[in-house]
Amino acid sequence: MINKAKEIMKTLIDNGYEAYLVGGCVRDSILGVTPKDYDIATNAVPSIIKKLFKKTIPTGEKYGTITVMLDEELFEVTTYRLESEYIDERRPNVVKFAKTLREDLERRDFTINSMAMDIEENIIDHFNGQQDLMHGIISCVGSAYDRLAEDKLRILRAFRFASRYDFEIHRDIFYAIEEDNDISNLSKERIREEFNKIILSKKPSTWISRLFETGLLKQIIPELCVCYNFHQHNPHHSKNVFDHILTVVDSIQPKLELRLAALFHDIGKPQTFSIDNGIGHFFGHSKESARICEEVMTELKYSNKEIGHVRELVYWHMNKCDTNKPRSIKKFIRGIGEDRLEDLYKLKIADLQGSNAFYEDFREIFKIKFACEKVLFEKQPLSIRDLKINGNDLINAGIEQGKQIGIILNKLLESVLDDPEMNKRDILLEEVGKMVRE
Repeated sequence: MINKAKEIMKTLIDNGYEAYLVGGCVRDSILGVTPKDYDIATNAVPSIIKKLFKKTIPTGEKYGTITVMLDEELFEVTTYRLESEYIDERRPNVVKFAKTLREDLERRDFTINSMAMDIEENIIDHFNGQQDLMHGIISCVGSAYDRLAEDKLRILRAFRFASRYDFEIHRDIFYAIEEDNDISNLSKERIREEFNKIILSKKPSTWISRLFETGLLKQIIPELCVCYNFHQHNPHHSKNVFDHILTVVDSIQPKLELRLAALFHDIGKPQTFSIDNGIGHFFGHSKESARICEEVMTELKYSNKEIGHVRELVYWHMNKCDTNKPRSIKKFIRGIGEDRLEDLYKLKIADLQGSNAFYEDFREIFKIKFACEKVLFEKQPLSIRDLKINGNDLINAGIEQGKQIGIILNKLLESVLDDPEMNKRDILLEEVGKMVRE
């Protein structure tokens, strides 16, 4: 991909213009990480860029960006630019084209993103980005207060980059956040995307704690802040609710739905807390946590699929089944859904690991897992659609069309859940005949 980027750069250079790789691709190349994409900065204006390349898309022409398509791959080519006032703490009010590369780099957010690379792969670094990379520091280009005030999303981006690379955030950025941490004008979608990247990092607990300390978490998930220092008064829990939640988030697989389920699994505990003889109880907390989970994820514009998956994991994370009773096992599978079982086991294990440093008995979880796997492997019936007869069979047997059909099918299913051998057409029809005669 870099060769194609260089091909675009060469075309610009051969036509008398400057061209440099800029931003994340330069940062990642220095860190030894293969860039996902390559962005190019040039002093050629958009109209010239469109003339020089056969296939272009005016993705952000207003802001000087033209996407060039080369062999089905896309490259953003942007004219050097200056930015003045920001109309909504996110987008510049006026975009003016700059004359030099330095002017363009000076407007960028962080020093590690303000470097450029020429076609010979020489690094241009006016703002000590390489030094900050070496020392593991997220610093703003110029005044931290000015950079963050221009675009409030940069506040969350600082946390995202620090969490991704395990860097420290420069104190000047924290000072600027103390002065103004208001991110209310940012779209929920943008907040969600940055937050997702933070919770998918190596140790999200560090950065969620920092979000709390800086007053940012209260603007993203205020319900989680209620859990802070909330003592559980329970021998099975050595941590307060907030710390327990973060421990579970850290220990679970870095898959978005799992990290979110871990984040929300106990968020309803403060609302359901009661104490009896000095022992804390949280009756119904999984149901309350699922309610909060759905509410927050809806507010942050997650997809219905994501909301449904995470909500059900949260709701079922405390549920058990009697592994000695086939009906109980099957109802458990039907309740959570076959496609969520593996994620539920992982959440249950992570929850147990985070509950007490000395309590790691996973036998009950594995008993449930093996019992469910047996039912699924044997393809035992789980729902009405698995029955060997259907509504048409009942109508043909003389049952009037209507709600009685559903009632009878559900009764048959209850019998089959207890005894899978009953799931034969002739046996079920015989049972229907008995119901009609009764």
